[in-house]
Amino acid sequence: MLSITDLHAEIDGKEILKGLSLSVNAGEVHAIMGPNGAGKSTLGYVLGGRPGYEVTAGSVAFDGADLLAMEPHERAAAGLFLGFQYPVEIPGVSNVQFLREALNAQRKGRDEAPLSGGDFLKLARAQAASLSMDAEMLKRPVNVGFSGGEKKRNEMVQMGIIAPKLAILDETDSGLDIDALRVVGDGINRIMRGPDKAVVLITHYQRLLDYVQPDFVHVLEGGRITRSGGPELAVQLEREGYGVAAA
Repeated sequence: MLSITDLHAEIDGKEILKGLSLSVNAGEVHAIMGPNGAGKSTLGYVLGGRPGYEVTAGSVAFDGADLLAMEPHERAAAGLFLGFQYPVEIPGVSNVQFLREALNAQRKGRDEAPLSGGDFLKLARAQAASLSMDAEMLKRPVNVGFSGGEKKRNEMVQMGIIAPKLAILDETDSGLDIDALRVVGDGINRIMRGPDKAVVLITHYQRLLDYVQPDFVHVLEGGRITRSGGPELAVQLEREGYGVAAA
């Protein structure tokens, strides 16, 4: 589904990704761990098409298409979802309005008919309920006044409504207490576990992986993948740290 080959990327003239390669097949969950400044968030931004991040070498294929040749909205319509470490606030725009416009824009990009207001509200309320989020929060401005955990739940509601093929989730566990972590983990499994979907989890800690069991764990250091293994690698990193675990 996703094939990254020798990817190099920079921001403001500083190279961050330095030859990163990664393959993700449909039906798989990959966790990417690594120290601060290794390039984990940069990888997510490059895949999502965030402005300011310049790819200088390498290639990325998504479902056989050249991902880097697509605009951000085209990547989203093709089935890529990027979950942010720090979801932004959008004053004056209600969750319902934002999510309906986002979904119907993607459906239009795929030549699908838009959802009616009634059908969309049924979908949104069902997704909110599945993540233990009060449906009244759908009426509030996007993420305004939300706690860190509420922002992450709201983002999972968005992911459930959009139903992407590939989710790139950047530190989704950040700011979550124990109960919220379990709810979000269950949401990821419910929405994204399937033979035609895939997940890349970017995280510092093993705790999210207790709820979302990865097929593969990769260590990103110095702008490239340096080690890969199974779920046991995350446990080792949590116990020993990156430097000791590498010895």
